[in-house]
Amino acid sequence: MAKMDNAPKKTRKAKKATVEKAVAASATGKGEAVGKDARQWAMFCHLAGLAWMVAWLLPIIGGVVGTLIVWQVKKDDDPFIDKSGRRAFNFQLSMLIYFAASVLLCLLLIGFLLVPTVVVLNIVFTIIAALRASNGKDYSYPLSIEFIK
Repeated sequence: MAKMDNAPKKTRKAKKATVEKAVAASATGKGEAVGKDARQWAMFCHLAGLAWMVAWLLPIIGGVVGTLIVWQVKKDDDPFIDKSGRRAFNFQLSMLIYFAASVLLCLLLIGFLLVPTVVVLNIVFTIIAALRASNGKDYSYPLSIEFIK
């Protein structure tokens, strides 16, 4: 009777492992699985973009610098980390440009609506990208300019 109880547990674990491998393999596009460390560091590349929220000395460029540091340190470890870091850096640099333009547009009063919009979009898209990276899925940011290809 005990053997029958263990069989469904093993089957569920095997199915879950197979699903996780398939999801990870689809992220690379080459059929290769993305390892746990690669997923974790790719997630950190995206989350480093939120450094502007805690870097009180550099609130404007903290996201760009944080992302750049994590990406440059870990980019050679895995192609998934490199791709995620490059996309996160491009996005944070784009958001910095959008933020600067919004601040300049405050002179025309429309910037007062654009500044909070840019900030909210930065936070939301960064969290979505981090969650997708932690699941081993590739994420392409909307509104991102490709400075580095």
